[in-house]
Amino acid sequence: MYKYDQYDQAMVDTRVEEFRDQVRRRLEGHLPEEAFRPLRLMNGLYLQLHAYMLRVAVPYGTLNSAQMKVLGDIADKYDRGYGHFTTRQNIQYNWIKLEEAPDILADLARVEMHAFQTSGNCIRNTTSDQYAGAAADEVVDPRPYAELIRQWSTVHPEFNFLPRKFKMAVIASDTDRAAMRLHDIGIQIVKNEAGELGAAFYVGGGMGRTPMIAPCINAFVPIGQMITYSEACLRVYNRHGRRDNKYKARIKILIHELGKDEYTRQVEAEFAHLLTQNIEPPAEELERIKAFFADPPFETGITDELDRSDAAFARWADTNCLAHKQPGYIAVTISLKPVGGIPGDASADQIRLMGELARQYSFDELRVTHAQNIVLPHVRKADLYALWQILDANGLGTPNLDHIGDMIACPGLDYCSLANARSIPVAQKISERLAPREAEIGELKLKISGCINACGHHHAGHIGILGVDRKGVENYQLLLGGCEGADTSLGQITGPGFDEDGIVGAVEKATEVYLANKQGEERFLDTYRRIGMAPFKEALYG
Repeated sequence: MYKYDQYDQAMVDTRVEEFRDQVRRRLEGHLPEEAFRPLRLMNGLYLQLHAYMLRVAVPYGTLNSAQMKVLGDIADKYDRGYGHFTTRQNIQYNWIKLEEAPDILADLARVEMHAFQTSGNCIRNTTSDQYAGAAADEVVDPRPYAELIRQWSTVHPEFNFLPRKFKMAVIASDTDRAAMRLHDIGIQIVKNEAGELGAAFYVGGGMGRTPMIAPCINAFVPIGQMITYSEACLRVYNRHGRRDNKYKARIKILIHELGKDEYTRQVEAEFAHLLTQNIEPPAEELERIKAFFADPPFETGITDELDRSDAAFARWADTNCLAHKQPGYIAVTISLKPVGGIPGDASADQIRLMGELARQYSFDELRVTHAQNIVLPHVRKADLYALWQILDANGLGTPNLDHIGDMIACPGLDYCSLANARSIPVAQKISERLAPREAEIGELKLKISGCINACGHHHAGHIGILGVDRKGVENYQLLLGGCEGADTSLGQITGPGFDEDGIVGAVEKATEVYLANKQGEERFLDTYRRIGMAPFKEALYG
């Protein structure tokens, strides 16, 4: 994984001291809230319903054991003993005291972490494939390119005050494990027929109030021009994006109004101009970065077999593990979704334990996934049973990856000042209700948002739930047919909403319609696409 150089560390340390002074002036009354607000947001500090929330950046989701230890210690020292892993591969803390926020940032800086650009109208934390460097289907590890984007975009003077927040994702396989086409810019690293690397640019995706799937505006930008093309995309947006209406400020709205072809024309013109300005980082910098992402020292000639005599272990291994590019190894997903638990939450002890397990079993490396889980990317198959036993004994061994219990849920009205409805109790009730049938139901991605901002990605769920306010009463809309992968689609609302207990029953009825109509090995999504909405609406509304 990437290690800070002297410039990285100096930038982070300087920012900590700047923010410490800003907090001091705020607490002394010399800095009013309206002046302090953009400063704290630049450092990832939100004011929520009950307390400040701090969102910590985890670039492309990669962490080591020392960083996990500090994240666990922060949960104990400054929060209430837990952290919440988010859909941007970050972690956030919900009970922060303002006067302690600079100390947290200082603790983070000591292990090469920060909270830059985790909020505000800037380029947010760049996400990537949680199996990068381990998956057999990638053309190259995408993380060096994500790191190059991080370095280019961090406190970029031209893009620090965009019309609205801006999100980027980078993948390098045809299997999209990062919801790439639902980002403002999604980049897929590809190879052409000559074997040359390039970047396919998908621009203008997003969820929220107006969900859109990003179109491909350029199928092959030479990899040595990726940053220049990204800058061209941002410049056109920064030039024309709405600043008078935050609901129309995202790049997806600009592309919708200009049209894909006109936006692309302007980007290509800006790109041609920028190529004359030589703004691309030197090739030597990319090679320097790549060295940090070289394969770990895998053993060769080790067993590629698993002892499956323990049925519980075998089920977990089949569900939560992914084949690895290296024989004898496997990629492990640690579910943060125990039955009845809060999706994405982990206790301080669990956070530290996962870090220690990464040190022992996965070359000191972990990944946060956009589905709010943790991945140990490089585990020897010979160690898998011992690892599972430890996970299972500590509430981290739930075998539910990509099943209905592995749901995404935002913090909702329990914490968020923007939310209209609670997400957490709905997630818990669905988990408990459907856990006995989870294996029978199979792959089914459920996503829950407490408001239209869609932090829970409800538009992209095979089943999505959106919390709304109906005259002061929490109400929940049910959506069906969303998908975040290579065949991205947006869920459609079934009809009138439900109360909290009603939405749990509605989800159960939807799964019953699926089981009654599935053919062969169809997933829920496959059956829905084949039979359409009508049978589901009939079951839900009669």
